[in-house]
Amino acid sequence: MKECRIKKVLTGRYVMEGAGVKLKRVIGFGDPELTDPFLLFDHFGSDNPEDYLRGFPWHPHRGMETMTYMIRGEVEHGDSLGNRGVIGAGDAQWMTAGSGIIHQEMPLKTEGALKGFQLWVNLPKIDKMCKPEYRDIISGKIPLFTDKGVTVKILSGEFRGVKGAAQNISGNPLYIDVLLEADNEFVIDINSEYNKFLYLYEGNIICGPDAENTDTGSMILFENGERLKLKSDKQARFIIFAGKPLKEPVAWRGPIVMNTEEELDIAFNELDHGNFIKH
Repeated sequence: MKECRIKKVLTGRYVMEGAGVKLKRVIGFGDPELTDPFLLFDHFGSDNPEDYLRGFPWHPHRGMETMTYMIRGEVEHGDSLGNRGVIGAGDAQWMTAGSGIIHQEMPLKTEGALKGFQLWVNLPKIDKMCKPEYRDIISGKIPLFTDKGVTVKILSGEFRGVKGAAQNISGNPLYIDVLLEADNEFVIDINSEYNKFLYLYEGNIICGPDAENTDTGSMILFENGERLKLKSDKQARFIIFAGKPLKEPVAWRGPIVMNTEEELDIAFNELDHGNFIKH
């Protein structure tokens, strides 16, 4: 079985989004073909509430999905489907925008540092205009896999025969959160056709046959292969996500992702004229 080597390491940069939220965008600046089917990955949070309290007021999405995963703190959400609620530490939400949804995500003031991640996943052409759907993923219902020195939270996809909390997702991408104790090893086999990514948010890890050492805050893109082999000399936490490339044209403008510029023009025209929401 071919072990994956590191193809590229990204560190991202800080940007202002929403109504004035400071966050680190790790994926989202480059060529979508490189990260296909993933579009964007943000690491948000701060110990200063002024960095996040303005939040992300009501805004539209179409043609893609978002996965928001909280490590610390709370985010209040609402959408045009009528969903309302708060996700807290360890919780997640998977939103399929499909034909169109309008929602808001408003971080709540928290003691200490708020921390979370948002991943955007592209939808294939056949599903761009599907019915929107929202899924709350409560921490206590996220399947866990534990082994010597390793704890894995399986949010979507499948790991060691255990299916993730989010089911019936387009393309069934893998999304797991891994806690690797010091001086232990983590091995995962992933379909060789999938693009594979790892975001290290605590500690350090040693990757691949070349034993490359990677520091906190790094996003690793892997070469083609089937097996990831990871070690750490101190406790590490990281997210792994992987998915099969769509290999379709990407037309992307702000919160809407379609296949052509004409489809984008239609979406924004509908937004202006009040007929954006289809379901």
